Amino acid sequence: MGDYHVHLHPHAPRPDSPPPGVYPRGHVDAYVERALSRGAAEVGFTEHMHRFVDLESVAAGFWNVGDSADLTERSRQYYYDELNLHLDRYTEAVLGARDRGLPVLLGLEVDFLPGRMEKILDVLAAYPFDYLIGSVHWIGSWAVDHDGMTDEFERRGVRRSYEDYFGLVADLAESGLVQVLAHPDVVKKFGHRCDEEPVDLYRRLVDAAQRGGVAFEVSSAGLRYEALEPYPAPTLLRMCHEAGIPITLASDAHYPDQAADQYRTLVRYARAAGYRRRVRFREGGGRELVALPDPDHDADWPTPAPA
Repeated sequence: MGDYHVHLHPHAPRPDSPPPGVYPRGHVDAYVERALSRGAAEVGFTEHMHRFVDLESVAAGFWNVGDSADLTERSRQYYYDELNLHLDRYTEAVLGARDRGLPVLLGLEVDFLPGRMEKILDVLAAYPFDYLIGSVHWIGSWAVDHDGMTDEFERRGVRRSYEDYFGLVADLAESGLVQVLAHPDVVKKFGHRCDEEPVDLYRRLVDAAQRGGVAFEVSSAGLRYEALEPYPAPTLLRMCHEAGIPITLASDAHYPDQAADQYRTLVRYARAAGYRRRVRFREGGGRELVALPDPDHDADWPTPAPA
């Protein structure tokens, strides 16, 4: 199995976290070792696009929309507080680990910023990414999954927040810009739920994903937050399976000890929705469908591999 959504730098550094943009000896290895110990066979690193200074000229200013000066300023500050990585150093760290024999893939988590994607992808084309995952973190000037901006749910209303969020994710799904939708219902991260499950919004997203040929990420990250369930929701994941949409597995790790987090639980979750196969990416691009093991039969569960 692969963990195809992993970050080498956290948003909130711990004492043992290296400074942003620094990749000390053994740092990549620590993620790989933990993932392999939990049954994963490879790790795909997917650092946040918005953190790279290389993209500032084509990404900065996306927050200058809407009528909330407060949200605009908070997003501007958030963006510049995290603008501290360089694509060359990141790619060198991951590809250097591959050259040393570690089972790693080079990816990127691409923020969906309407009106800017063509120029963003022009910059990224210069780098040898094996795959790209796409996500919606911003609805205009609102960082929807940032814990410092949850007051916007009350101002906007939960249902409208979901409508605005899923509208953007559907556009991303249909765009063909990325291979995977990351945490496709992250709008639930802090426990905000519609009075009735938004099956109509799910349907629009699933239909868009079919047209766009994109996979869905099944992520254990939601279990670490108030959502208290993986991404995507059970109903949405079942709808994906019925529509023939493939899946990847992910932890959204930001620290080594989160790599392949709760993978047995995650695989049970995917299998409960009907999945028996998942996507495997290949070096240099391309993907294939491979078997999803049964976590309740130890003979089927991958033997922890040596790092």
